[in-house]
Amino acid sequence: MLGGSFNPAHGGHVNLSLEALRRLGLDEVWWLVAPQNPLKPVKGMAPPERRLAGARALVRHPRIRVLDLEHRLGTAFTVDTLRALQRRFPRTRFVWLMGADNLSQIRHWRGWREIFASLPIAVFARPSYCRSALAALPAHRFARHRLPAASARRLSGAKPPAWIFLWSMLDPNSATQIRQHIRGDRHTA
Repeated sequence: MLGGSFNPAHGGHVNLSLEALRRLGLDEVWWLVAPQNPLKPVKGMAPPERRLAGARALVRHPRIRVLDLEHRLGTAFTVDTLRALQRRFPRTRFVWLMGADNLSQIRHWRGWREIFASLPIAVFARPSYCRSALAALPAHRFARHRLPAASARRLSGAKPPAWIFLWSMLDPNSATQIRQHIRGDRHTA
């Protein structure tokens, strides 16, 4: 599962998903397009329907599914979404996917420790975030549960907490930069 605002969805999301399918041996990747990220301002956020449609238009892989599960479940926080999905699909082995930027700030998410304790997590390298992500509180708190990259294919069967950091071709795409380019704003965030 790859959660996010997808405001807008871009090639970085696709590349991460393809890497996850290949390196982790996943059956599918589910994009969970959030109605509204509680940590992001409403201003500048495209309507959920437009972000969902944009993500669906971008994805051309049969094993990447773009879903509005948080809207359907009525959840606003990842921890609540994961609880609901694990209740509905008790035999499914879920893996949470995220970029290194999210490892740096996941400590601000509601129930972040429970997220680590409830399913394996795969963190993918992102330009300019790798050092800060690996130095962040969550990486230190769960350091002894970090698996080596060579164990990537075993991650989905690992007993949580279990996480892995995967170095890969760094994709420079950023939703923030895409939005700035669309607006004609040349300043960086």
